Amino acid sequence: MVVETVIAGGHLVTATTVRQTSIAIDNGIIVSIGNEEVLPDARRRIDATGQLIIPGVVDPHVHIDEVPGNRAGTYESETAAAALGGVTTVLDFAWQGTDRSIANENSNLYDGIEHKKAKADQAYVDYGLHGVLHRDDPETLAQIDTAVDAGVTSFKLFMSTYDVGVNAGFLDRAFRHIADRNAVAIVHTEEPAVCTAQLDRLREAGKGDAIHYPDSRPDYAEAMGAAAALRLADETGVKYYGVHTSCRKAAEEIERFRRDGSRIRAETCTHYTVLDDSVYEEQGTLPIVAPPIRTDDDREAMFDYLEKGTLSVVSTDHVVYHRAFKEVENWWNSPYGANSVQWSLPLFHQEAVVERGYSYPFLVSVMCTNPAETFGLPQKGTLEPGTDADIVLFDPNESQTVTSSRNASNATFSIYEGREVTGTVTTTLVRGRVIVDDGELVGSAGTGSFVDRDRPQWEKRTTQTATR
Repeated sequence: MVVETVIAGGHLVTATTVRQTSIAIDNGIIVSIGNEEVLPDARRRIDATGQLIIPGVVDPHVHIDEVPGNRAGTYESETAAAALGGVTTVLDFAWQGTDRSIANENSNLYDGIEHKKAKADQAYVDYGLHGVLHRDDPETLAQIDTAVDAGVTSFKLFMSTYDVGVNAGFLDRAFRHIADRNAVAIVHTEEPAVCTAQLDRLREAGKGDAIHYPDSRPDYAEAMGAAAALRLADETGVKYYGVHTSCRKAAEEIERFRRDGSRIRAETCTHYTVLDDSVYEEQGTLPIVAPPIRTDDDREAMFDYLEKGTLSVVSTDHVVYHRAFKEVENWWNSPYGANSVQWSLPLFHQEAVVERGYSYPFLVSVMCTNPAETFGLPQKGTLEPGTDADIVLFDPNESQTVTSSRNASNATFSIYEGREVTGTVTTTLVRGRVIVDDGELVGSAGTGSFVDRDRPQWEKRTTQTATR
C-alpha cells in the first residue's frame, strides 16, 4: 500500500498527550499513526522536525459576508485568513434571509442557509452554519426542523440591544423546540434594558470617547442576561452554549448552572484572554466589540474558568470592517466587531502556553477538540485514524509580529497591531490537501466544503484535560 502523504519528525499533540510520532494520510483521511518505519510508503513526505503536529483549529464563532452595508469580509478572503492561522473549520451564521436584512420578511432561515451554502466555491477551509432566530413568530420555530435536515444543528438567539434581539418569552418557546430536536441553543446574553439605560446616560453626559464604552455594557448586565437565559435552559432541558463570555460575573452564573457540562457549555474569545480595557484608551473605537473587553481581573477569570471547564472553547467572534467604518467621533456610532481569525492561534499560544505555562493538550482541547465535539463535528478537531486530515504544523519557537499589513482578511486594521508572539503556523492541510506551505497560501478557493453537522451528544465534562 502506498498512501498520499506521511508527516514525520514532529511532535503530535492531542487533547490528552504529546508524543513524537508520524502520521499517514490517504484520500483526505488520517489512516494511521506510528513510527515512520512502520507506516506505509508515501508519495509525499512532509518533514515536521522541530514542529508540533496539531488538529486543525475549529473556530465555532465567525461572521462572514452578512451585513448588506459592509461587504468587506468575503468567504474567499476570510477563509484564506483562517487557513493562514491554522483554522481548518469555521462555523458561520445563517440568517432568516439571504443576509442580515431584518426587513426582508419574504425569505426565511432555509433561504439564509442556502445562501451561505452557495459560498463553498469561495472557501479555502471547511465551514458549517448556526441558524439565527430573530423573528418572534411561529413561522420562525417551524423553520428549525428544516434547518436540522439541512445539517444546521445549532441556533443562535440574542438577548441584547441589537435589532435582532428577542424577549424571554420567545427564548422560552425556542428553547423547547430546540430541546425537542436535540439541537443546541446559542445565546448572546446582555440584559438589554440595563445596556439601553447606560447608553442613554452616557450620551446625555456627552461621553463619546471610547474609554467610556465599557460602561455602556457593564459586566453585571452580561451576568443578568446569562442568569436569565441559563434559568430558562435549566427549565426547558435544552443544550445551551453561551457565546463570548467576557467577565468573571457572567462566568460565575454559568458555573452556578453548569454542573457536569452535559447540558451547559460556554466559550470565551481570544480578545478576552489577551487584552484588557486599556485598549480603549490606546486604540479608540477600533476594539469596540460586544460585550466589551474588560478588566485585567476579568481576563484572569477567563483562564480560571477555562481551567475549571466552565468555559470549554476559545473562539474569535471574527468580524470584518474597514477602518473607516470603525473610526468615528462618538463610540456609539461605531459597529461592534473586530477581526482575528488569522492570528488567534499564535496569540492564544503566546498568552496561554508561553506566558502562563499551560500545556499543548490544553490549547488543543479548547481550540480544536472541544468545539468540534460541542457542535457535532466528529471528523474534526482530532488526529484519530479515520477522521479528516485537517492538520496544522506549528513552529512553537518561531517569533512573529502581528500586523494588519499581512492580513489575508479584508480587514484594514488589527486590534493586536505590533504585538510580538512566539509561535507560527507553517503548514495547513484541509482534508489532506496543503493549503498553506511555509507560511504562504498555496491552495485554491473552493477547497473548502460546507459540512453537515450531527446533533451532538454532549458527554459529561468537569475540567479541561491536561492543563498546567
